[in-house]
Amino acid sequence: MNISEALKYQREVNGYTQKQVAMATGVSQPKLSYYESGRHLPLIDDCIRLADFYGITLDELVGREIIQVQQAKIKN
Repeated sequence: MNISEALKYQREVNGYTQKQVAMATGVSQPKLSYYESGRHLPLIDDCIRLADFYGITLDELVGREIIQVQQAKIKN
């Protein structure tokens, strides 16, 4: 899962629209759209706001935990 997919996943699994997330975090809706579509990489400040909002780590926000598990399985 890449960063844009992970950001969209977190929003959708929590049942929010981009507008709701924007209003709650201060990250603009156009930025969220750019991040989720892969047109721009998210700024670290925005990632921190989003991770705090969802109550998860930065690694979870950007899909890193999933990648590490997959790599561990390949090595074994």
